[in-house]
Amino acid sequence: MTEKTYVPEGEVAPSSQIGATMEALAATIAARREAGEGSYTYRLLSGSVDDVLKKVMEEAGEVALAAKDVEGWATSSVAAAVALKAAADGAGDGPDALTVQLPAEYGEAVDHLRYEAADVVYHLLVVLERYGISTDEFAAELNMRMTAEERPAGAVRLHEEYVKRGK
Repeated sequence: MTEKTYVPEGEVAPSSQIGATMEALAATIAARREAGEGSYTYRLLSGSVDDVLKKVMEEAGEVALAAKDVEGWATSSVAAAVALKAAADGAGDGPDALTVQLPAEYGEAVDHLRYEAADVVYHLLVVLERYGISTDEFAAELNMRMTAEERPAGAVRLHEEYVKRGK
């Protein structure tokens, strides 16, 4: 786990945070089929397919923009550090002496990227639920994209007749 994550005191972390979280989120989304018009998720599941597909596209675009912001802060900070080092005319112990202090805005940009990525995953899970694709089936599709050596032991896989590559 990173410094940005934690497990509440007294609780035991599952072996896979992402797996447990995705399963719980998928179950929550499925349960919202019965929630009624007051639920945003219900409206995405039962309304026009265009509504949820537009959200997936919108959120994917926001991920791309957020990633560009992260990249922009990282590269501008590195460029500034290199320029300062060059201006100091070689002071220090050679290239290893160059350190880069990323600005606070970099961390904020990374946090925003994480937020937007979660939006994409949420809306994607809504689409999968809408069409009856379980998290196990989705996991099997992802597992089929790995070699036998890369795939986790005991990982669910698709039967060959369901493996589709493109249209």
